[in-house]
Amino acid sequence: MILRALAVTFLITAVSLARDAESIRRSLEARYQHARTLRASFYERYTDGNGSSSSESGTVYFSRPGRMRWEYESPEEKLFIVDGTNVWFYVPADHTASRAKLKESSDWRTPLALLTGKADLAKLCRSIQLASADEEKENGLDPGMIPPGDNVLLCLPRDTTSSDTAYRVLFETDSEAQLVRVLIHEPGRVRTEFRFGNWEENAMIPEIKFHFQPPPGVAIVDEESLAKEIR
Repeated sequence: MILRALAVTFLITAVSLARDAESIRRSLEARYQHARTLRASFYERYTDGNGSSSSESGTVYFSRPGRMRWEYESPEEKLFIVDGTNVWFYVPADHTASRAKLKESSDWRTPLALLTGKADLAKLCRSIQLASADEEKENGLDPGMIPPGDNVLLCLPRDTTSSDTAYRVLFETDSEAQLVRVLIHEPGRVRTEFRFGNWEENAMIPEIKFHFQPPPGVAIVDEESLAKEIR
């Protein structure tokens, strides 16, 4: 009887956690699905796995359908633009801009365009579960990756294999289901963290923000052509 009771308790707990994860996912998707435009401040931190890290910050803009613009303001000006067809990355100091087809981009900023479109985390994750600080070691995560609370989703990206447990993505929301953090954990203890704040919905954002016009004298590097030349 005791074993049966324990089994029932475990089952109820598992179902409860699944329901909580589903609730958080649905709330996050619903939070943005009706927004025509979004604007937020962001902070980005990259850690290379060897103890070195770098931080950047700026403003990010989103617009239907699936377009966005990341304006890096500190410590260096940069632009990352998704115009619906191409992905552009421009560093004024380098006088060079790179261009890649949207469908071929592997940059984790690109999927975040779903915030203004048909938001569906299932397109990015083959499994989504509720994360907790107690599960860090079990899931191969570094200590401190999962903050206290019950509003963090642990995503296993679709483009990874079932044996690749090192590649995980965390989505953290606040009490209003707004996205406040995305943390990408890659093999080799490489991390990329995005924090968001000051969200504005349906802000008046000029259309030109989501188009890139190379300034005079800026060289365009087509990543697809470059990849063919390397082969």
